[in-house]
Amino acid sequence: MFNIELVKIPAGTFMMGSPVGEKNRENDEGQVPVTLTKPFELGKHQVTQAQWKSVMGTEPWKGQQVIPVYNDPATNVAYFDAVEFCATLTAIERDYEILSADEEYRLPTEAEWEYACRAGTTTAFSFGDDESKLSEYAWFSDNTVGEEHAHKVGLNKPNPWGLYDMHGNVWEWCSDWYGEELSSGVDPVGPEGGSDRVVRGGSFWSFQGDCRSAYRNYRDPSGRGSYLGFRVVFSS
Repeated sequence: MFNIELVKIPAGTFMMGSPVGEKNRENDEGQVPVTLTKPFELGKHQVTQAQWKSVMGTEPWKGQQVIPVYNDPATNVAYFDAVEFCATLTAIERDYEILSADEEYRLPTEAEWEYACRAGTTTAFSFGDDESKLSEYAWFSDNTVGEEHAHKVGLNKPNPWGLYDMHGNVWEWCSDWYGEELSSGVDPVGPEGGSDRVVRGGSFWSFQGDCRSAYRNYRDPSGRGSYLGFRVVFSS
């Protein structure tokens, strides 16, 4: 209804985090085993300005250092804004009987996000370990010099599962509270509480290391910026 393309992500098991010795590895990336028991669908792209406006009727990026192009990511959205978008989209599609009562849109967990980003890989990036190839897949500090805005979604190469901009462009909100250690086990959802929410993927002004599959960042859930966006999960 709102032109949000979804990619089916299979259930599976993976090692979350980065191995000792990975270049630019941080202390909060210690590897843990994770099993995701249910398949889910993840947005092929970051939510765009056009999609945001069609659901919410607002332009939170207005007045920011953002070029108003409707296929650019919706930015300057706080965690709470992203959650509200998911709830509003769910309610609209239930009203139109597109969704059943047990189907919904939501933010990905941190484990779901990294699992989808890796797409079965164990390397620093979903395309391997060669940083010189990052510009083929991501908007980041090296190829956005002098620019202070995100770029149209889907311009670069996708990861092996067909997801675009999992590296760079804008940081993506996850549903987890941030903790200094990764949560392991079956369908982990992160700590029970905290002060910051996890963001993943890097942005248009991030360095290469911050765009790695395992790199973790966090922001106050009320924080906004031209570098903050999100993508949705559809689950049932």
